[in-house]
Amino acid sequence: MSKMHVDQELIRDLAALLNETDLSEIEVEDGDLKIRVCRNMTVVAASPAAAPAAAPAVIAEAAEPQAADHPGAVLSPMVGTIYCAPDPNSDNFISVGDKVSAGDTLMIVEAMKVMNHIHAPKSGTVKQILVENAQPVEYGEPLVIIE
Repeated sequence: MSKMHVDQELIRDLAALLNETDLSEIEVEDGDLKIRVCRNMTVVAASPAAAPAAAPAVIAEAAEPQAADHPGAVLSPMVGTIYCAPDPNSDNFISVGDKVSAGDTLMIVEAMKVMNHIHAPKSGTVKQILVENAQPVEYGEPLVIIE
């Protein structure tokens, strides 16, 4: 597996542009590489000091088909809106690095006012969370990688 090269200067420029324009999100794509810089979002980090809430967060990801092909990918079973916690005042169901058991709730997809719990298909460790809270998702879109 080759290491992805991310242009850090581009990310810094996008973050500066985000601050200068008061935008909440900027996204650029170049082939299979997509870089999205967002502000005021939930950031999954190893420690609270690692990512201050007010700082822009950066998500660099390869195109979705690669994540969808991962053997540990959990795909959305429907079109809807993702919720990472049971309610706005609660902690997220999962974080990167969490151990989960088969059947544990990973997140919720709201479809037509019905809250559908997405359960872990197998036990393992959460390696990636590929969606953000309140993000719309499509059928078959990868949500989480469990290994």
